[in-house]
Amino acid sequence: MSAKWLKTVSATLALTLGTTMVSAETLRAVTDPSFVPFEMMDQDSGKMVGFDMDILAEVAKRAGFDYKLNTMDFNGIIPALQTGNVDIALAGITITKEREQIVDFSDPYYDSGLRLLIKKGDDSIKTVDDLEGKKVGTKIGSTSYDYLTKNIDDDDGVTPYPGSADMYMALMSGSVDAVFYDAPNVGYFARTKGKDRVTTVGPLYEGQQYGIALKSGSKWLGKVNDALASMKEDGTYKDIYEKWFGPMPEDQ
Repeated sequence: MSAKWLKTVSATLALTLGTTMVSAETLRAVTDPSFVPFEMMDQDSGKMVGFDMDILAEVAKRAGFDYKLNTMDFNGIIPALQTGNVDIALAGITITKEREQIVDFSDPYYDSGLRLLIKKGDDSIKTVDDLEGKKVGTKIGSTSYDYLTKNIDDDDGVTPYPGSADMYMALMSGSVDAVFYDAPNVGYFARTKGKDRVTTVGPLYEGQQYGIALKSGSKWLGKVNDALASMKEDGTYKDIYEKWFGPMPEDQ
C-alpha cells in the first residue's frame, strides 16, 4: 500500500468530514430570558442556561442541527415562528389548539399547569374564585392571561406584564394582590427569591403540556421527536429534569 495512496485516502476523508461538518444546518432558535428555571441568563458567563436550554442542546445534537440562540419577549415568539423569522423555540410554550393552527409542536416534553402565588399571610385568596375585584399579575401572551380573562367576571384588575420578574416585583411591592402563572415558574420563585415572603395556594389549574415549537411545515419535526424519545428512553431526560427540579414524578 503506497504512501501516495494513503495520502489520497486521508485527504478524501478529511474533505468528506469537513463537508459534513460544514453542511450541518444552523437553525434560528429563540427563547424568553425570564422563565426561570427553564431559561435564564447566567450572570457570570452571560449565557442562557436552564432546563429548556439543556433540552435544546441535547435535541440539536441528536437531531443533527446547529442553532443560533436569540431572546425575545414571550408574546413575540409565536408570531416570529409564524412569519418564518425563527425556526425553533423553547420557552415553556404550552401546546394549545390555537397555536397548533399556526406552528408545529413536538411531542410534549413537560407536564405543567397554572398556579396562584400570593403574599404569605394573605388569607383572602385561596382559589381563582377569590380574584374577583382583586389586582392580579400575569404575563402578556400567556395561557394564564387567557384563563383569567375567560374565568373572572370582573377582570379589570388583571394586569399583563412583559416579563415574570416584573409581575413578581409587583406582588412583592403590593402593586398586585396575586400572581397567576405557570406552576413550575411560580413554584421556583417561591422557593428562591420569594422564600418566606410569598407562597403558592390552591389547586393546579388547566393541566398543560409544553412542546418545542417549530415553524409550520418544518422538516425537523420528526427528528426532534425522535431525539426527545431517545432522551427519555436512555435516561438523559431524567438527568436533565432532576438537575433543575429535583426527583422526577414516577408517572412522567
